[in-house]
Order: sequence, then C-alpha cells, then structure tokens
Amino acid sequence: MIRTRFPLRTLAAALLSVLVLPAFAGAPDKAKYPAFPSETPADFKPVTTWFDYDKRDVMIPMRDGVKLHTVILVPKGAKNAGILFTRTPYDADDMTSAVESGHLAVAVSHDDDASDVLVEDGYIRVVQDIRGKYGSEGDYVMNRPLHGPLNPTPVDDSTDAYDTIDWLVHHVPESNGRVAILGISYDGFEPLMAIVHPHPALKAAVPMNPMVDGWMGDDWFHHGAFRQQNLQYIYEQTASRKNRYKWANNHADDYQFFLEGVSAGAVAKRYGMEQLGFWNKVAAHPAYDAFWSEQAVDKILGREPVSVPTMLVASLWDQEDIYGAFAVYKAMAPHDDAHRLFLVAGPWFHGQEVGDGSSLGAVRFGSDTGLYFRQHVLRPFLAHYLKDRPGLPAPVNAFVTGENRWETGNGWPTSAQGTLDLRPQPDHSLQVGGEAQAAGSVAYVSDPQHPVPYRPRPVGPMSGKGWQHWLTSDQREASTRPDVATFTSPVLTEAVRISGAPRVHLVASTSGTDADWVVKLIDVYPDQVAAQPEMGGYQLGISMDIFRGRYREGFTQAKALAANATLPYDFSLPNANHVFLPGHRIMVQVQSSWFPLYDRNPQTFVPNIFFAQPSDYVTAEQHVITGQGGTVIALPLGKADADAASAGAGAP
Repeated sequence: MIRTRFPLRTLAAALLSVLVLPAFAGAPDKAKYPAFPSETPADFKPVTTWFDYDKRDVMIPMRDGVKLHTVILVPKGAKNAGILFTRTPYDADDMTSAVESGHLAVAVSHDDDASDVLVEDGYIRVVQDIRGKYGSEGDYVMNRPLHGPLNPTPVDDSTDAYDTIDWLVHHVPESNGRVAILGISYDGFEPLMAIVHPHPALKAAVPMNPMVDGWMGDDWFHHGAFRQQNLQYIYEQTASRKNRYKWANNHADDYQFFLEGVSAGAVAKRYGMEQLGFWNKVAAHPAYDAFWSEQAVDKILGREPVSVPTMLVASLWDQEDIYGAFAVYKAMAPHDDAHRLFLVAGPWFHGQEVGDGSSLGAVRFGSDTGLYFRQHVLRPFLAHYLKDRPGLPAPVNAFVTGENRWETGNGWPTSAQGTLDLRPQPDHSLQVGGEAQAAGSVAYVSDPQHPVPYRPRPVGPMSGKGWQHWLTSDQREASTRPDVATFTSPVLTEAVRISGAPRVHLVASTSGTDADWVVKLIDVYPDQVAAQPEMGGYQLGISMDIFRGRYREGFTQAKALAANATLPYDFSLPNANHVFLPGHRIMVQVQSSWFPLYDRNPQTFVPNIFFAQPSDYVTAEQHVITGQGGTVIALPLGKADADAASAGAGAP
C-alpha cells in the first residue's frame, strides 16, 4: 500500500478553500431577499387597565438638572393617600416588579419595606434609583456625603430627597401631600439623609438597620478591623451603574480563598479594584480620620433637632449594620424635645423585621415577631402621621430574648439597674459579681496561618441563610479550640437580665507588636432541653465584637503595641436585651481572629494592614490577665420579669 504524504500547510490551505464563503460586495439584492415582516412591534404598549394599580415610570429633575428614575405605584381609586417613599441603589424596577401581576400586593411582594402594611392601608408606593445607579442619571458615590469638606458639590442625598418629595406632592394628584420615607440597610441610610434639612411634606421616617458609621461598627470596619468579605459588595456595587460585573471565585470556602489571598489589599489588586474610587478611599483611610468621622450619620444628626417623627429599627443579631440604629438613637435622643423619636429593637437578622420573625436559625421566639412589629408598631406609626389616625406606639418597643416577650419604655435601655461585672479566672471559670480575686492569666497562641473561623467551614459569601444566621450559630466549635480563651460561669440559680451595651475592659499582653481582640458574650443552654433537644448545650452568642489593638490609644492614629506589655483595651459590645435564665450559664470567649469576615492582623505592626506582606504575619502568644487589675466585662443590668424567668427556666 502506497501512502501519499501532504504537508500540513498544504492540507490546511485546501480545507480553507472549501470552507471560506464567497465575499459579497455592496448591499444585498432586496428583490432576491425580501423582508419577512417581523411579528414584534417596534414599540409595544402594554395594556394594564385591568391592574388594581397604576404604574408610572418617571424621570424627576433635581436642582442641578440631573434626572432620577422613579417608579410610582398608585392603587386604583386612591384619593388623599399618603406616600411611602424609598430611595435605593438596588434597582427600583426590580423592587416594584418582582412578580409581574395585576395585583399591587404581588408586584411588591419582595419589597423590603413591609408590603403587607403598604397594600392593606392603601398607600401610594414610590421607589427611586439614587443618583448614578440603574435608571438614574448622575455620578454614583457610595453613601454620598452631605455637601461639605467630603462633597464639594451642592447636591447630596438630602437635597435629592427634598427635590423628589417636592415633585411628588405637586405631580401625584391622588396623594394627600404627606410623605414617609423608609428603607433597610443602604435604603435605611437614605431616610437619615432625608431628615437633614427636610422637606415640609416629609411627615415620618423609618430607617431600618441603617448604614451609619462604616468604620466604627457597620459595614466596612468594626473598631478598625476590616470586613474583607465586603470586597465582593464593593466590587459589584461600584464597578458599574447596573452592577454588571460579578465577583468570580473559584473556591467553595471563603476561608481558604482569603487565606491564600494573604491581605485584603492583595485580593483587591488581583481583581483590579484599584480602578474603583470607593475602594481606593477605604484603602487610604484605615484609621478613623476625618474621612470617616465627618460622614458618620450619628454625629451629623446629633447636631440637628428632631424635626421629623423618626422610628429607628434595630436588629439584635444584625450581621451587617448592628451599630447604626442604636448610635443614631443615642445621638438624637437629647434633642427630642417634641417627643418625635422612636426605637424598635427586635430579635432579627439584618432586615428580618419585614419577613417571618418567629425564629433565627436554631433560636425560636414563640411568635412571629416581624408580624407583630409591622401590625402593632409600624402600622399605627405610619397611620398617625400620614392619615391623622389616633394612637401611637410607645417610644421604645424592644423584644426581650430569653424571656421571649415584647416590652415598652420611654427610652433605651428600657430599664437600668446598674451593672454586673463578669471576671474571667485563671482556671477558665467566670466569676459573676463579687470582688476581684488574686491576679492571674490565661494564655493562648494566635497563629495567622490558622485563624479562628467566624462561622463553621466551609464559609460561604455574605449572602443566604448561612450569612443571615451566623451571629446565632453555635459557638461550641470555637470554645474547643486551643487559640480561644474560654471562661464559663457556674449554673445560674437566678435570672440575669441585661439591657444595653456590655462594656469590655480587656487587660492583655501579646508577644507581637499588634493584635486583634475578639470578645464574645455567650448564653450556654442546659445540657438537655426537653422542648428542643438540638439546643442542649447550645452556646448562643448574645453580644460579640472585635477590636484592633493598634487603636488602643485612640481611633484616629495607629500605634504599635509594646511587645509583652500588659495593656488595657476598652470598647463596647453591641446592644443586647436578653435574660440569661436559671439553669443556663454565662460564657466569655476571647480570641485574636474572626476569619475571613475580618482581615487577619499580621501581629507585626505595619503602617497599613491592607498591604501587609506574607513575611509580616507571625505567631504571637497572647495572655488574658485575670483577677485583681485584670479583665472585666460590665453587663448593663435591666429588670427581669420574675414570672417569665421562672416559667422559661431551661427552655429555649
């Protein structure tokens, strides 16, 4: 058999000559290729006359000529109706058409602002894309600061809200000229901006879980420790007007992903985030300088009279913005001469108040606390100011976890009974009250190559139930680690009620020149719980937070720690409203990482941890000082319901 050989280039040329289509010069012959009329009209006009609401899509002009995309939903037959207004960076179209339906209740079924109250009470619903996002014109700036040193332009979120309200009351004839602004998270930040120099038609504001101070305790930092898992949010939120670019990650476990990434700055560089203005600002301002303090909303509102009735809504297990609502309340309360300030504190994750609030993870509350809030607190508040209906909720409505009941009061905390000191002991016990014993210490080794996970691995992104429930997840895994110092009280024979923010006075030393300190206040359930067996021995976090040691002497400037020197660290934990029941125990855990939610402290002082190098990360020996002159956690005591505490002993 004779085989003929062809050079590869000869064979390729032959194939190409067969496959290449002939080139056409000029326009095609229309007679030979006639058009087939399209069945799709050039501009289809939907017929929605059968809907039970009228949807209006408008572009509202601001004072500088920029137009903001606004969706207005008016119930059919509405007359003299109040307006519920939300400003959002998350797509007004999506928030007003989650499910295409002729029923308003269905169209806004995923609206994060209590659609049941909205629909049942006949309000006009308005949702607007903020400047620079989705359908709105203009430039986007994250949490755009008010006009001033951080914003040299004459427009901001306050003026945009003012101009929009002014347009609405003149162009929506079905309204009664009264507006309430409400929203959750970033949408909760917007009502706070609106009450700065407010429009006269703004009659009520409901900021829920608002972003307030991104450095001190909300989205970006907690006491200086950076929430690096938020890199994904920054990337997607600021890279494009419509969040077009999505964060790609080849890891199922964020713990491993960020460990391999080394520093938050190195991860950001890998994703090209130096192109993003907000990330560059964050990276350039790791300390609490004027960039952060001058835009802290609680400080701004602390200088303003309470001119608009405002209901602040806080979640006691808010995994995103646990700081803001309470901080604003504390700042505004001294200026509330006309009694226009309200506070709600519920047993929820971030935004859960507009959904089912009967449980949070494994923890049950005995009733739908979200429904209670909407029907018995939010509804009368809105109806009073938008409809002149008599009756208002109490100034403070707070849920008491442990006893699982609502309580009311005239201020926060609802009841103050002094403080109760918790004192860690060298044998890992926790002394409840009493005088300090002899000094001692408990040591552990903090290894940046094996940081303590903030929730069980694999650690997913900041979304879904794993993220929503992590603050109530069982802390037993952490308590068994050798790099977590754990202190446990004897079994309680009487209820211990706390109401307010626990105060930490941590006394410790480190062999490094920088350190993070995580302090966790935990309710340890009895070894067996008959009503809910899975809660037997459960370690429920009640109030937990992190403090970056370099800011021990002040938040405005980082300073190295003296190696092996015993130093005090003073900071507050998030607000709680809880009863440790008889039969339970109180636990305190201390550790030096909470990963990967917070970036690792290299434990070697570097000017900016965002840009720490692999060689900067070193193992450190930490000592928690106990006893006389040592660590104390001061619990803000409140009054317990004796009957509820007795009935609930041992129950979840």
